[in-house]
Amino acid sequence: MTARTRTGIAVAVTLAALLGLIIVTVPRMRNLGTPGPRPDFQLPVACGETWILGTYPGHDDFDIDFFPASGEAWGRPIHAAAAGTVVEAGISGTLGSRTPDDPKGPYGSGAGYWVKIDHGGLWETQYLHMLEPPMVAEGDRVEQGQQLGRVGSTGKSGAPHLHYEQRAAGEKTEAIFAGEPSGITDDDSEYEVRRTSRNCPA
Repeated sequence: MTARTRTGIAVAVTLAALLGLIIVTVPRMRNLGTPGPRPDFQLPVACGETWILGTYPGHDDFDIDFFPASGEAWGRPIHAAAAGTVVEAGISGTLGSRTPDDPKGPYGSGAGYWVKIDHGGLWETQYLHMLEPPMVAEGDRVEQGQQLGRVGSTGKSGAPHLHYEQRAAGEKTEAIFAGEPSGITDDDSEYEVRRTSRNCPA
């Protein structure tokens, strides 16, 4: 075997190894399919209440932070935006120590107490930073407007609020409530809108 042949084999083996490494390390994207019709999502807060929906640079496109337009945020009820099945409920990350009695306590990480609901048709909603353990558990069937928990500041949260997301086939999308776009589309700047909840008993 000539030196030239050995060099060629070595190059081929190296390229094959690199290709294998790339194939192994690049995450495979799941093809979840095409979402079905969007459920008739409502604001995840009490009927008739007006809330400020906001975002800021670095928050991530389509993520919404909910703050009440009046009154205290701590402990306000969080309601299911639509009927569905709870697929996750509990703690994501660490809780931290921010409470109504110690609002400037240490930060946690991640979502803190949170809930994820599968609404069918590849639609999901997520509710983050709850004050205490959720009022629902994995596998529970929930109805639109059912209380899931209370507004808090667990996880990576600087103040009591509800972080909310709507997802279609695993991808975040602009939230629509009562058929109207939320207006929160990107995180290029800090901005807010006001919306009044129609998440009312039938």
